[in-house]
Amino acid sequence: MDTARMLRTSATVLAVAGLTLSGCSSGNGRGAAAATTGTGATAGTAAVTSSSGPSLAPLPSGIPADLQSYYTQKLSWHSCDGPGFQCATMRVPLDYDHPVASDDLKLAVSRQRASGHGSRIGSLLLNPGGPGGSAIDYLDNVAASYPAPVRARYDLVAVDPRGVARSAPVKCLSDTQMDAYTEVDTTPRTQPEVDALSKADNSFGQACEQHSAKLLGHVSTIDSARDMDVLRALLGDAKLNYVGKSYGTFLGATYAGLFPSRVGHVVLDGAMDPSLSSLKMAETQAGGFETAFQAFAKDCVTRADCPMGRSTAAANTYIASFLNRLDAHPLATGQSRTLGQSLGETALMEAMYSKELWPLLRQALSAANSGDGSQLLALSDQYYERNADGTYSNLMAANAAVNCLDLPPAATTPAQVKAAMPAFMKESPRFGDDFAWMSLSCANWPVKPTGRAERIPARGAAPILVVGTTRDPATPYAWARSLAGQLTSGRLLTYEGDGHTAYVNGDDCIDTAVNGYLLQDKLPPEGKRCA
Repeated sequence: MDTARMLRTSATVLAVAGLTLSGCSSGNGRGAAAATTGTGATAGTAAVTSSSGPSLAPLPSGIPADLQSYYTQKLSWHSCDGPGFQCATMRVPLDYDHPVASDDLKLAVSRQRASGHGSRIGSLLLNPGGPGGSAIDYLDNVAASYPAPVRARYDLVAVDPRGVARSAPVKCLSDTQMDAYTEVDTTPRTQPEVDALSKADNSFGQACEQHSAKLLGHVSTIDSARDMDVLRALLGDAKLNYVGKSYGTFLGATYAGLFPSRVGHVVLDGAMDPSLSSLKMAETQAGGFETAFQAFAKDCVTRADCPMGRSTAAANTYIASFLNRLDAHPLATGQSRTLGQSLGETALMEAMYSKELWPLLRQALSAANSGDGSQLLALSDQYYERNADGTYSNLMAANAAVNCLDLPPAATTPAQVKAAMPAFMKESPRFGDDFAWMSLSCANWPVKPTGRAERIPARGAAPILVVGTTRDPATPYAWARSLAGQLTSGRLLTYEGDGHTAYVNGDDCIDTAVNGYLLQDKLPPEGKRCA
């Protein structure tokens, strides 16, 4: 969908912080905002309507004749990436409604075979979020640290979704153009600044159309969910076992809505609410980052190295003043790029994804107080997956392409943004204006959206475990409650804590509950909370 920044915990954050997190994103290609939802035209089915609004309808249970060749192809596995890893390539149709072999896409798949001597349960597909995050990179990062009992009985599997990384990646801006794009002021105060922001977003979309026109209309979440069903069949599993984080929860919920009879063990961690419009999603996500920042500030002011003062009131005053100073006087970073308000705000949001990054943020703010913006720039670069050599992954390009296809834009004119601004600022005095203006990101996207906000009941699905974190910045806890309520077989597990997503992030209570579900079909009791 179309909002400010992505909902995810990036693989680069993991590398720096030594974590095993994952994330989700939504929004457009710029930054941290709400996630995508909706049915796409490629679903080949109309939505049904309930008393609570439209709901995602399942696809027919049989495999259409013109898709049989995809479901019966043979994967050719070969060793790759490291001990125990195998890779393969699978074919999927560009357009599920009109499959043409000459248009087929090739998706990259990786797996680590089950390591134990007990009975193998099957494959466990992992997705870290985004949209645009590489599931294969994520698997490479987390495989060794995934719970041993789970690794013993499941093959851990990843597929880079269509449009992402190794799987027919969407291409948009050059690396140099991406540098300029990330520096555009996302909190414009004058008409020329508003015009510059609109021009930047329009140029981004035009570049995507120039380099990836044929693909742009076929990277919806519906498409990727259908790809997952093909992979399930090729792996020899009657049902899909899946752990999705952040945007990956929307992908997993969409799969359950389309194929409820093929749901096995499905964990949705850091859940999105598919029933929300892009505008409401952006507003509530701004509130999520506000909640996370207040938790950071409360912790910071108790520490000797906190550069923001000794009270939360002082911290809030400090950060507002700091961002205003960056807007007027960007900081030197030791390289040709300077740190302005947009990159500084991105750095703040990046650090909200994990409590493990809070010490880095304190250090970076202290350095900035001395005129050095390099550490904050490094945090921002982690967010955008900008490498040390100046190259970018295709994360932001894929993020924009999926989100702008999945939902209509939150706003289409600056006047609409200004009208919505009070609601955004009420949710977040710190970040509300940024989220509001980023609502324009998909306003002139070259491909019309194919989805809409709708509930996902997934009637007839096996029990689905939804995990929500009470102070999650990117996927507010209310979204997890809502999704668990929409799913007719949903069960909510709550983590009372900070950061984005909870499973395999160091909490024994959460890990024990999820492992019990994955390995023993044991759902946590109603109302289960971990702290």
